[in-house]
Amino acid sequence: MRIIPAIDIINGKCVRLTKGDYSTEKVYSENPVDVAKMFEDSGLQYLHLVDLDGAKSNRIVNYKTLHKIASQTLLKIDFGGGLKSDDDLRIAFENGANQVTGGSIAVKNPEIFLSWIKHYGSEKIILGADAKDRKIATHGWLESSSLDVVNFIQEYENKGITYAICTDISKDGMLAGTADNLYREIMEKTGVKLIASGGVASMEDLFLLKEIGCEGVIVGKAIYEKKISLKELKKYIDEW
Repeated sequence: MRIIPAIDIINGKCVRLTKGDYSTEKVYSENPVDVAKMFEDSGLQYLHLVDLDGAKSNRIVNYKTLHKIASQTLLKIDFGGGLKSDDDLRIAFENGANQVTGGSIAVKNPEIFLSWIKHYGSEKIILGADAKDRKIATHGWLESSSLDVVNFIQEYENKGITYAICTDISKDGMLAGTADNLYREIMEKTGVKLIASGGVASMEDLFLLKEIGCEGVIVGKAIYEKKISLKELKKYIDEW
């Protein structure tokens, strides 16, 4: 199971939100590049980079931060937030993204999202399945839909998606454990490479997600609030 630390960007700064609420913004670093280098120096190989300004603006915003991190580290970056057009996707890949995540676009404009899968391949395009009370949420979690999260993933698996990031919004930033029952259901009903996100608070959460069969797990606030140390994550990577 891959360990994927997260950096969320607002106004060029490294922040975290609680349950996706922009009013709960907490700045952890003025320089996301320094944070990314710290992750790399600790033996981590991957990064989940989210453009929260982009998610609100419906277009890529913080691509310069993406470029700086990609050019100054060897981290394999999954980039998401505000990717709504072919041009947004081109900018993301040109600035160093290894993969991109599309959530709102997969709901609002599935034709474009499916064209991305066809053009770039399913290894490059991740389905963002963010849900509250099992219903898919979009536009930086500011809007909700009537789509059931498991059905949503199943439908896109049938259309060629390989990777899916699933975030239970009610768990995100709460440091109170993950949506393990939901992840079990997804693993039972689909064959996607599932990346769990939201609520990780301890190494025990990681062991549970590995047992469930998740392909990866995104760890954010638990690192920043020192609930999980980078040393512990390195040890996990080395041993597992």
